[in-house]
Amino acid sequence: MLNDFLEILNRLITYFSIFDLLDIIIVSFLVYYLIVFIRDTRIQQLMKGILVIFVAYLLASWLKLNTLLYIIDIIVNNGILAVIIVFQPELRSFLEHMGRSKFSVGSLFGEEDDPHEAQLNAINGVGEAFRTLQKQKMGALVVFEQEDMLNDIAATGTQVDAIPNAGVIANIFFNKAPLHDGAVIIREGRVHSAGCILPLTKSTNISMELGTRHRAAIGMSENSDAVVVVLSEETGQLSIATGGKLRRFDTVTEFTSELMQVLLPSSSDEENANRRPILSVIKNKISRKLSEKKSDSK
Repeated sequence: MLNDFLEILNRLITYFSIFDLLDIIIVSFLVYYLIVFIRDTRIQQLMKGILVIFVAYLLASWLKLNTLLYIIDIIVNNGILAVIIVFQPELRSFLEHMGRSKFSVGSLFGEEDDPHEAQLNAINGVGEAFRTLQKQKMGALVVFEQEDMLNDIAATGTQVDAIPNAGVIANIFFNKAPLHDGAVIIREGRVHSAGCILPLTKSTNISMELGTRHRAAIGMSENSDAVVVVLSEETGQLSIATGGKLRRFDTVTEFTSELMQVLLPSSSDEENANRRPILSVIKNKISRKLSEKKSDSK
């Protein structure tokens, strides 16, 4: 077994040429952008549908269900054209982004900003902004994006791309500012967009005293893994919504401390990340490219 493996490896080394390397790079490049495209658009829902049809086809073939095979055959033959028509905007955006892209193999392994430090700065900025807004009896709604990309939600607001310091966030939620009624989305430690509209919770077990901001915070946390924070305009109370549940805090110190526990990685997570530095860099790069893709398409 070992000799066979060594023999195969020797053949690969012997016959491996620069054109083989070029072939691998091109295919990797295309797969990368295909993943970006699927992750960032409605195509991911389509892929689930295709998987269901494929499984149905295998079962129909195995059980010899001729009528079902005929129906699937019709769907497949006409489905390709239908997909191109329905997803024409996404396909066009994808091709335009590939043409404008600054992606390179070298940049994939380049130095990255420390996400831990960026997230910490964002938490502190939100905490200080909420302290200021509390004194002025103004409300606020901030979404910390996690693994689930919130591009559909961000598209309902205005792209900002700013450092989330106390001044920036407090100015956004100033009650005479044009974007104060919506939510701010923080992505990778930066203010990504403001004035965003969040889905309201459909739960009937919500206290009647909770206003629209709190219902939107709970609804957003029900539909994603985002951490949503709220400052009540009426009471000045601070709240954090995760997983469809709302927790309230009396002081900014308690609020900020809880945010750090929820959003910042534990020491064990950091150790695992250090053991896989290249994977961490690739993950951060893909996340950043997803954000850039949405920005370019607007």
